[in-house]
Amino acid sequence: MASAQASQKLFARAKIEMFYHMTTSNATEQSVKAGATTTTWKDMRDYEGFAVLAMTALLSGTGLVEVSIYAADDDSGTNATEIKTSGAVLANAVGDYIVEECTAEEIAQISEAAGFNLRYVAAYVDCQHNDDEVAVTYIRHGAKFPQADLTADMIS
Repeated sequence: MASAQASQKLFARAKIEMFYHMTTSNATEQSVKAGATTTTWKDMRDYEGFAVLAMTALLSGTGLVEVSIYAADDDSGTNATEIKTSGAVLANAVGDYIVEECTAEEIAQISEAAGFNLRYVAAYVDCQHNDDEVAVTYIRHGAKFPQADLTADMIS
């Protein structure tokens, strides 16, 4: 029998979001988009860390070849700066995935050294073919103000 008790531990302390990224060019690393156009910069102000998981979902070439975390001054990507990268990888089968994470402290150190005010994060992915598609999960964790439903269902 299912529990009637409503409790949240992870979902009250982490903001977890998923995106389906459709590659528009195989020539460059691109910021993750929800679909083909909606950017996905997320505010880190009230979180201790950020993690990204990127999975090859539709394969036309050899799939996912790099995953990076970038930080920027605002949600339009001003002064986008690479924080972490997987380097070259070969996620060449549907279901292969790459993980990266960073802390707010790492972002602050790089921000100060560059003279920026980096606060927003996004994943960048690079695929071998412009028809490759990637399922991406963002996890902002260590919420300074935990609350119910920080992570919640998203049905469009």
